[in-house]
Amino acid sequence: MKILVCISHVPDTTSKINFTDGDTKFDTNGVQFVINPNDEFGLTRAMWFKEKQGATVDVVNVGGPETEPTLRKALAIGADNAIRVNAEATDGFFVAKQLAKVAQDGGYDLIIGGRESIDYNGGMVPGMLAGLLDANFINTCISLEIEGDTATAIREIDGGKETSTAKLPLVIGGQKGLVEESDLRIPNMRGIMMARKKPLTVVEPAEGDQYTTAVKFEKPAPKGEVTLVEPDNIDKLVDLLHNEAKVI
Repeated sequence: MKILVCISHVPDTTSKINFTDGDTKFDTNGVQFVINPNDEFGLTRAMWFKEKQGATVDVVNVGGPETEPTLRKALAIGADNAIRVNAEATDGFFVAKQLAKVAQDGGYDLIIGGRESIDYNGGMVPGMLAGLLDANFINTCISLEIEGDTATAIREIDGGKETSTAKLPLVIGGQKGLVEESDLRIPNMRGIMMARKKPLTVVEPAEGDQYTTAVKFEKPAPKGEVTLVEPDNIDKLVDLLHNEAKVI
């Protein structure tokens, strides 16, 4: 079984975010980038298929040279090969088209992506990728088993869970539950050294327009001040809620 794991290069959630050029560009200075968490759950599940079923695992991302350390981390975790599409990832459909070209060229049985990236939170790429490949698609996937050419998956739906079966080739949008956080792998020294020798192939992007652009970024409004009230001063609390907050 050949598996392709789509990797997004995203800012760590603890990073302090700023913008430049009149809030039109993201300021990367001092920002630590990581594997998108939803993608990391998928990569960890792919490693399970590699170890238990002998699958081969490739990773791919769309981005410039600055994203290669993230791909190298995926190789250190255990992926066999890495592919970088040499283009800026700014538009969901454009990214899906680049990933589809890589998937078609590689003849993959299973393509794992995160249900969304934690930077733009578009949640659109896995579905569009499946559409471009004319492949089966299961989103918000929290469990995945493969037997022969049949996949059995559990996904989250409103108010519950749904179990589905689908034939390969299959695209999934994974998330936490596909594996647990405790199952995520930290590269060890041996993995890091081996990752330096594994192939990282750079390919030029397929032709395609980018249909959306970011016009301007805006930070959330700062939180208001907090008024502390002594726990035994109920009268003051009621007065503040009634006259200042005006919620009662």
